[in-house]
Amino acid sequence: MKLQRSALLLCALLPLIGITQTRITNQRLFDTVGFLPEYYPQRVAVFEKEPVVTGRIIFLGNSITQIGDWKKLLNDTSVINRGIGGDITYGVLKRLDEVIRRQPAKIFLLIGINDIGKDIPDVVIADNIRKIIARVQAESPSTKIYAQSILPLNPDVPNFPQHYDKQEHVLNTNKLIKKVAEDMHCPFVNIHDLFTDQQGRLDAKYTIDGLHLAPGGEGYPKWVAYLRKLGYL
Repeated sequence: MKLQRSALLLCALLPLIGITQTRITNQRLFDTVGFLPEYYPQRVAVFEKEPVVTGRIIFLGNSITQIGDWKKLLNDTSVINRGIGGDITYGVLKRLDEVIRRQPAKIFLLIGINDIGKDIPDVVIADNIRKIIARVQAESPSTKIYAQSILPLNPDVPNFPQHYDKQEHVLNTNKLIKKVAEDMHCPFVNIHDLFTDQQGRLDAKYTIDGLHLAPGGEGYPKWVAYLRKLGYL
């Protein structure tokens, strides 16, 4: 029942919308579908039908990315949203051809929290992010890719989804992602610390469920303002 509530909550949000040297083995054990498996192919099918236009900015990730109204936030109608609710790092790897085909100017990658929710090991998540970055760098060398940290969590907020009360894994995975970014010579963007309260949790004023940023709230504009401050937009 709790799992059903979590899936329903995601569905309700969507319309509003040295690790590189570590040898990871038996990854197929963790290559599982996201939390909304029926939604993934629907969204990918929509992407595939869109005209291929190169040189754009792409935001790539899960529901946290999908919910963002990036065109409005950036005042740029050419921005492309490639978020899929419930997606995991394996899902991004599987659909990366469609992204690379567009030879984007920039990719802002945010992925991993659903992997954590599915108990995929932190090192596997980071290694998959390394693979995503490596493919982009090899197949779209003019693209600047930004590896963004996973956002904090707040299980004390009402309607907090099941499976996600794993803040220690968020912190550890972010350290691994930072190391991957350093090794791959791409910027690591620590958006985690933008949204924490005094206890290090996701500040309740930015969220509706302790996991997602609230659509139309203060969180997304703050995120974009931070990217602009860093000179990435």
